[in-house]
Amino acid sequence: MSTQGSGGNVLAAICNIFIPGLGQLVQGRILAALTFFIASVIAYLTIYIAIGFILVPIVYIWSIINAARYQGN
Repeated sequence: MSTQGSGGNVLAAICNIFIPGLGQLVQGRILAALTFFIASVIAYLTIYIAIGFILVPIVYIWSIINAARYQGN
């Protein structure tokens, strides 16, 4: 698979800018993709509470960094 810093990881990180978890799905990591997507949905649902404004950027940045640093097997 892709190594850290490879073009595949850059593409996966860019995909996560649009939808958290999409980059992990591109990398073939289905469980991680579902986890980040569900976390982003929960963060958006809590946006009406003040904590959502903190959770949404955290989930986005975490998913981008996770995709970019993935080293594969």
